Amino acid sequence: MGRKTQITREMILNAAYELLDESGSSSVAIKLIAEKLGCSTQPVSWQFGSMNELKKELYAYASRRVFCGLEEEMQGKDAIEAFFISGIRYLSVACDHPNVFRFLVVDDPMDTIGERPYGDTSMFSLQFDEEAVKIFAAQYDIPGDQISEMVRDTVIYTHGLALMMIFDGQKLPKKEACRMMYNVGVKLSKGIGIIPQSDFESLYLGR
Repeated sequence: MGRKTQITREMILNAAYELLDESGSSSVAIKLIAEKLGCSTQPVSWQFGSMNELKKELYAYASRRVFCGLEEEMQGKDAIEAFFISGIRYLSVACDHPNVFRFLVVDDPMDTIGERPYGDTSMFSLQFDEEAVKIFAAQYDIPGDQISEMVRDTVIYTHGLALMMIFDGQKLPKKEACRMMYNVGVKLSKGIGIIPQSDFESLYLGR
């Protein structure tokens, strides 16, 4: 009689991620995960204790999967180029993995991870992409409020495009959405004196 395969947390998270990617968050259930792994529900329940705990870890796991390598791609680039690279990745996730994007970005975090990241504070009172603002401020002699406004408006526009892509049946092609984000970002950055050196095609093809 052969040895039984030990079901690890990584195996469970990978199976849960595949179900999420294929069919959406409603498919992430202990029974379906067990079926995908070819085991009983016991190992899944034993590893995580509850569906809420599993979804919390899946949230972090899915984030790592879809944004893996982004920091390395941005490293050593001009601030504006790195900013556009992050926007292209964000839109690519919405296009290539719409169910994962909805789970991470669109679904109510109370349903996903059991808590709201910002508590009772409105996200619009917080700094949009604070790290990006810091990188811009370190590279360009431009007032911080102008940089913050440019980043905020580009991020909001990019998020709007991503939502359009997942709710419009992906009728808006990924490359076109990325080009629209780039064009708006260029317009806003030029408005505060930042002139991008890389064109859209080189940024997009480099992904």
